[in-house]
Amino acid sequence: MTDWTFHRDAIRTFRFVRCGFDAQTGVAQLVYAFDDGPELVETVTVPGAPFALDGARAAAVQRALHLLHLIAGVSYYKAAVPGEIRIEGAPIDAATAALLERVYRNGLGEFAYRNGLDLRDRLRFPAEDAPTPAAPALGLRPHALVAIGGGKDSLVSIEALRAEGVAQTVTWIGGSQLIAACAAHTGLPTLNIGRQLAPQLFEFNRQGAWNGHIPVTAVNSAILALAALVLGVDQVVFSNERSASYGSLIPGTGEVNHQWSKGWAFESAFGDHLQSHVAADLHYYSLLRPLSELAVARQFAKTDRYDAHFSSCNRNFHILGERPTSRWCGVCPKCHFVFLALAPFMPKPRLVGIVGRNLLDDPAQIPGFDALLEYQDHKPFECVGEGRESRAAMAALAQRPDWREDAVVRRFAREILPQLDAAELAIEPLLVPAGEHRIPAALWERLRVRFAA
Repeated sequence: MTDWTFHRDAIRTFRFVRCGFDAQTGVAQLVYAFDDGPELVETVTVPGAPFALDGARAAAVQRALHLLHLIAGVSYYKAAVPGEIRIEGAPIDAATAALLERVYRNGLGEFAYRNGLDLRDRLRFPAEDAPTPAAPALGLRPHALVAIGGGKDSLVSIEALRAEGVAQTVTWIGGSQLIAACAAHTGLPTLNIGRQLAPQLFEFNRQGAWNGHIPVTAVNSAILALAALVLGVDQVVFSNERSASYGSLIPGTGEVNHQWSKGWAFESAFGDHLQSHVAADLHYYSLLRPLSELAVARQFAKTDRYDAHFSSCNRNFHILGERPTSRWCGVCPKCHFVFLALAPFMPKPRLVGIVGRNLLDDPAQIPGFDALLEYQDHKPFECVGEGRESRAAMAALAQRPDWREDAVVRRFAREILPQLDAAELAIEPLLVPAGEHRIPAALWERLRVRFAA
């Protein structure tokens, strides 16, 4: 359809057209469209084809594919946020519609806030009343696909699973060379899943599409769930800590969580849905859910194996390709937070050597750290810890001879610390594993001891 032009405000309908998976090539196709516009075709490629899928597992793969199609559509829906959503082909039940509405509404929370949009009345997924039969167990083999993003969190999970003897494959999506190098350094089996967005999306952006943050962890979770079933393994493991469940408090707006799909609300809903609607023995969980960001930092600091390989700087990762002039930019909220979180648990020369400079001795960085502290600013729209964690870490450094004279720490001790309740600044309570999680019970009993130390 060569004469169709993207006009954002004129679009009325977003269509889920069809999806398919070719076991001979390992390629999944996800097809979408706006109104009567051109088909937008996304591909996801699982390496290792051809795959032999029996009847029960082939059916489960189709169910996982359908769920992926519906969740990944968020990348395209946001371009125009039309009022009508149409699902062509296989209908969905009320439980699936409710899950999708939660994922889109909450996962697009930051997007809506930044663009001044109210999505509450626009997001309605059509559902049929007929109940869906409970998903069967497939006899999947015990093995974990562990998502790696190249940062400290996934490496803590990988090493914890290795220590507990859990068979795992280190898995990532896309072409990042930084992540590939970090994955290779684990010495474990790896799986690099390909994802190619529909090329028209980038043209739509140039033509005025709505743009902004999407719940990418939800999309990646659905991709890994599909891959797990194609490969016949029973676990999909992420590394999202309990701090991810808390967003930024915006005056006049309320809580907006940049990392909602990394939080417990998404994990619990998505994991339960996989077992009820896709495969009863497919386990989806975050290994770090009971831990705070500071507790994860303490675990990471116990080994220097990845010091020269990991990066938690999001400026290295972009949808159109990474731009790695350095593994650490030193000025983004992620660099600020990871530096601050590691400082209480790591010798100063080691940390400065990792990042390349001392971020806490640069007065120009004070505004960035103030946002982490939630001091005269809200928590950044980034995957960073809670304000109370940053305040506790900074208060601890203010007592350390090797840190307390650094510009940011010295200013904190002088201007901010006197305004805070000393009883709320202790690090130790933040290091205790606590809270809900989906980690298999036997594994958690072993991990509890490890993570408490």
